[in-house]
Amino acid sequence: MDGLETLEVRELSPVLGAEILGLDLSKPLSGAVVEQIRELWLKYCVLVIRGEEITQEEQLRFAANFGTLGERKRAKSALKKATEGIYQNEPHTLLVSNITVDGKPIGAFGEGDMWFHIDAGYTERPYKHTFLYGVELPSSGGDTLFANGYMAYDALSDDLKKKITGRKALHIHQYKRSAEVDLSEDISKSPHWYHPMVVTHPETGRKSLFVDRLMTAAIEGMDADESKDLLSQLFDHIERAEFIYAHQWALHDLVMWDNRCLVHGRTYFPEDEDRLLRRCTIEGEPVHE
Repeated sequence: MDGLETLEVRELSPVLGAEILGLDLSKPLSGAVVEQIRELWLKYCVLVIRGEEITQEEQLRFAANFGTLGERKRAKSALKKATEGIYQNEPHTLLVSNITVDGKPIGAFGEGDMWFHIDAGYTERPYKHTFLYGVELPSSGGDTLFANGYMAYDALSDDLKKKITGRKALHIHQYKRSAEVDLSEDISKSPHWYHPMVVTHPETGRKSLFVDRLMTAAIEGMDADESKDLLSQLFDHIERAEFIYAHQWALHDLVMWDNRCLVHGRTYFPEDEDRLLRRCTIEGEPVHE
């Protein structure tokens, strides 16, 4: 594609998401095309490029147009079995898969459904962007759900906005897929961080609700019961159907999203069918209200 051409785009839903047509990711892109993609990303939050049979190296090269490639997070030794696969030798790539070889997983986090979460939301610098590429897919299920944090924040009542403005919440990664954080455990054994419950996107200036059901565990400075009730209310709110785009995967889809303005999760798929997606990320910065 010539750098002066305008990208062809198809909106995927009224909530978020757009498909970019006609890109060839096997070749380097011009700066003008990269800038168009960047602007579309800020508008739609999620972008999809279909039918591109690309290598791991080509995926990483494309992602690197948008910042510094993120290194895969390494679990503490006691948790490593749940997060490390035998074929994960490239430090910038995570294989999201349920496939095993000789009884050993080739990747991580690959089975069943997965609650809504923010990639690396349990660290000081959550990933800015995530790129997920479909290598092998089940016959049904395994959809990736994206919930628009902008819309969720805008739809909160004034009272709720006041209640969470200026507050931080604790995000913990206990390497679960579909279970709430267990606060009876010693949190020092799991990676964790406090983030504002409302964050301002550094490029759009819009406010987004920054909590998720899988890893957001408690509100700083709030009574435990009140914190649990309020978080439950916010989880139900951000997961409302009117805020969600459900991506049904096709082979060789590349789905890329902005972690600063959405949360994402996964639907169930048949456990006896293989699913393999290849993930890379862009390093982020601390989030701010």
